[in-house]
Amino acid sequence: MAHWTLDDIDWTAFDKARVDPELLRVAKAAALVEHNGADYAVYLNNVFAGDDAIRPAIDAWALEEVQHGAALARWATMADPAWDFHAAFKRFTDGYKLPLDAEASVRGSRTGELIARCIVETGTSSYYAALADRADEPVFEQICRKIAADELRHYKLFYDHMRRYQGAENLGRWGRVWTGIGRIAESEDDELAYAYYAANLWPAAYDRKTSARAYARRAYSVYRRAHVERGIGMALKAVGLKPNGMLHRALAAVATRAMALRAGALARAGA
Repeated sequence: MAHWTLDDIDWTAFDKARVDPELLRVAKAAALVEHNGADYAVYLNNVFAGDDAIRPAIDAWALEEVQHGAALARWATMADPAWDFHAAFKRFTDGYKLPLDAEASVRGSRTGELIARCIVETGTSSYYAALADRADEPVFEQICRKIAADELRHYKLFYDHMRRYQGAENLGRWGRVWTGIGRIAESEDDELAYAYYAANLWPAAYDRKTSARAYARRAYSVYRRAHVERGIGMALKAVGLKPNGMLHRALAAVATRAMALRAGALARAGA
């Protein structure tokens, strides 16, 4: 099936009166991160040098990520014509650098790298599904649903290659679990904080804590139990654990409650 393009979005359905300004802020940040897919492709092609089975898929994945950024940027500019996406993207890429000169995975193995990619796709698929369910503006909902479906397909891509490498590298279960936990812990790293800053807070001086809290307040507030349950099931599967059952239910309950509490606390603090 052919991948969608920007022409498949019904831009004529845009309704500025239904734009949520809080969702607009996170959409601007997401546009910068997604549009940076080309740099991620450079890093991943370095990591998987010599593997002709995955490198064409990495290049195709990167093009889709860049398109996600373009779609979000176009929508955000319609919602806020004063926003300069290209200037914001330059600020982001000037201030946040990927390890483009790396010759091996920062995760210690190719299996670990693919687990980390699965965790990222887990988070993005759940996040865009949550944004789509929260959105009232019809074009933003369209975009988020298409991106969520893409990210789910990307998860399967990386998962299938991870299983191939797992057979050769034999990374133990605890190694897989710790890789997954480590990547989840990075969900509030400089990338998202700096993207939020570059998109929304510049020209104020960059403060990582302020930017991270501002992003988290808005991002965490869109999640509901179903989104968290799906994400945790996908993450458990990626690290080699049962994707349903008691552990899944317990983690989903704790994570849903924790995210709601944090979003509420940040809102009260004016983040």
